[in-house]
Order: sequence, then C-alpha cells, then structure tokens
Amino acid sequence: MKPGIATRITNFMVQYFTLSGQLVPQSEAEQSIRDGVSFSGTNIIILILAILIASLGLNTNSTAVIIGAMLISPLMGPIIGMGLGVGIHDFQLIKRCLRNLLMAAGFSIIASTLYFLISPVNESHSELLARTSPTIYDVLIGFVGGGAGIIALGSKNKGNVIPGVAIATALMPPLCTAGYGIATWQLNYFFGATYLFIINSIYIGFATFIGVKLLGYKGQQADSVRARRVRTIVYCAAVLTMLPSIYLTYNMLRDNKFSMRATEFVNDECRFPSTQVLTHSAYMEEGQRIISVTLIGRALPIDSLQLALTPRLAYYGLSGCHLRFIQGTDGAPAIAADKDNTRDIYMLTQATITGQQQVIDSLRQVVAETKRANDAGVLVAPELRILFPQVREISVSRNVFASTAEDARPDTANVAMVHFTKPMSAAEMKKFKEYLSARLNIKDIHIVNVQDINNSSPKNK
Repeated sequence: MKPGIATRITNFMVQYFTLSGQLVPQSEAEQSIRDGVSFSGTNIIILILAILIASLGLNTNSTAVIIGAMLISPLMGPIIGMGLGVGIHDFQLIKRCLRNLLMAAGFSIIASTLYFLISPVNESHSELLARTSPTIYDVLIGFVGGGAGIIALGSKNKGNVIPGVAIATALMPPLCTAGYGIATWQLNYFFGATYLFIINSIYIGFATFIGVKLLGYKGQQADSVRARRVRTIVYCAAVLTMLPSIYLTYNMLRDNKFSMRATEFVNDECRFPSTQVLTHSAYMEEGQRIISVTLIGRALPIDSLQLALTPRLAYYGLSGCHLRFIQGTDGAPAIAADKDNTRDIYMLTQATITGQQQVIDSLRQVVAETKRANDAGVLVAPELRILFPQVREISVSRNVFASTAEDARPDTANVAMVHFTKPMSAAEMKKFKEYLSARLNIKDIHIVNVQDINNSSPKNK
C-alpha cells in the first residue's frame, strides 16, 4: 500500500532537512566557539588592522575593501559566545564575551576616530551613509545571519558560512562610521551607526541562543531563577532593540512612497511644449513635504505653474505638498530668460502696433480722399455760379473702373458729373476742367455731362 501524501511530504522533509549525522559533538562545537571569544595579542592587532582597512574602504567608498575588512575581523566570536552562554547557562562565558565585545568595540571606535581625524578626506559617501539608518531589515539580517552561523559551527561541514555571515551582518563598517561621526562631530552618524552595531550584535547572539536550544545542547547546572532572569533580559533586549528599527522602517517606507508618488506626478503632469524637466526631488523640510522640479528650456511663470498643478497633487495622494520650481541652475538664468522673453514680447507687440498704425494711416488717407471728393461739389458750387453760370449741378467722386479686356488692371479715376443748362464750347470746357483740377488739387479729372440729377435721384421718384 502506497503511503499517503502527508507521509510522503514528511519523509521528504526529514530526508532533506534532518541534521542527524551531520553535527559535531556539543563539546567540539563549544570549544570552537570559546576559542574565538578571546581578545588578546594577535586578535587585538588583527581587529585594529581590520578597522583601519574598513575605514580606508569607507573613506574611498570602496565596497571591495570593506568586504575584505569584514572577512578579517574577529568580532563574530564574542557575539556568538554570548548566545552560547545564554543557551547553556554559562554565566561566566556571558560576562567574558560581553567584556571582550565592549573592549573590541571601544578599540575599534578609537582606531577609526584617530584615522578620520588624520585623514584629509572627510566627505561622506554612500557606504558611510548606509550605516546610519538601520531598519527592521537589519534586524532580520542579523537574526538570519546568526542562525546560519550557529548551524555552521555545530556541523561537520562548515564551508564558507562564517565568512559569509561576517559579510552579511556587517559588524565592522558601523564601528568605523561611529568613529567618523566622532571625528567630524556629526553625532547623527555616531548614534545611527552605534545602533546598527547593537542590532547586529544582539540579534546574532539571539539567533545563536535559539540555535543552541534547537540543536539540543545540554546546559550547565545553574540557578533556575538566575537563568530565567537572564533569558528575560535577552528577550527584553531583543524587543527593545527592534522597536526603534520598526519606527525607522516606517519612515523609510513612507519616504519611499512619497518619492514614488512624486516621480509619478512629475512624469504625468510636468509636460510642457518648450520646457523639459531636468531633475526632480522629493524631501522633507521643517516638517513640510516638498517636491522640487528643475526645468530647462523656455522659462514659465512660476505662480501660474503652482496655481495649475497644486490641485492635481490630490490625485496622487500628495495633498499638502509644496511645489517648488527652479528654472535653470539657479534663479539668475530664470530671471535672464524672463527678461529675454519680455523683450521679445515687447518687440513683437511694437511690430504689431506699427503694422496696425500703417493700416490705420492708409485707411485714414482713403477716408480723407473720399470725404474731400464728396465735399468737392459743395465746396465749388458757389464759385461755379459766378465763374460758370451754365453749370447747374455738380458731383465729384473717385471711382474704380474695371476693364473687360484680358490682363487689364483696374483703374482709379476722378469723375465730375455735371448738369449743364446749356452746352459749353471746347475752350470753355477746357477752362472749366483746368479750374476743377486746380481748385480741387486733382491732377486729372473726367467730366461727364448728365441729365437733371435731382429729377433722377430715388427720393424724387
């Protein structure tokens, strides 16, 4: 009969996860851990040299150098020793490990402080900054790393687990960063890095303690009340150490969320025809969330941008944020661009006004000529009554004549429509025409003999 699914799964798990036959005796594992607890002679010298190497790596922002320092460092010994001491109730081992760890941390901070006081390069890099903001993820790294370490120390095939744990948990760089904070008097570096070192130490030791229990190591005969008190202290230390990291993790996630939403807002909303977004950043300043956008190209009115885009922030979960626009590398290019744009607008306006003025002048001239022509008859009528009595009525106008011939252009002519009481001779007509041309200041005028104008006008019909 075939075994059931549950039995097969159990057999599979036992086959691949059983530790029987792969562990060394407890005495051998204990001795290996106790040998790494001691800090004297070569261990101290190696520790100081490792600190200097790590400081050089942080100073030059070299990840490879920092990893090398973590491999050299002997700091893992006392931390794992404390976890073993709690697990087997060896209180003397706990005291010894705690004393050696504090001494090692003190020597490390002093050495790194002296180095950064001497070093001419005091600029902080990403590797330094990464050691000043511990989160819950550092707690998990320390705990998982410590678990891997105690299993490796208790197994026959240790492999490269211990060096890997030393790299993953990163005990050396925080101590170097703490020394950097003291040397440059930046206490936020010191406290942040020290807290990270405490997290790694406590949770490596805490994982070691749990690993010792799971491996079934036998404890020494000890006062049960004292042992219970020590375990309580360990649990409380683990919880209290984790609480600030939870708060810091919350801040980190909140800042990341703010940054992602700000990026989405800038990508979607800050699109302009002749202006592009050069860079943008989202940050907190005196409790106010600020999105700073640097623009390049044609300068835009800042007030109008803020007025138009601020209501859009709510759609991205960014209500209450302040928009800050920078046009160019600083304010000067934006001012210069505004001046250039103002000058261009002024010149364009002036050109438009000049063109419109020319049109107005031309129209005024046409109106004046039309009015002068319309008033010409009224102007000369009293004089014609005396000089040319045979003229009964006159009307002077300016007319456009269109030719029906191909390629002929329209012609403008001054026409005087005259009603004569009796015909004029050719000499009189010539004299009459010269009079009208001189009197009305018209070079050429055509005279048309018409019937009685009053009788042909519409109002008399």
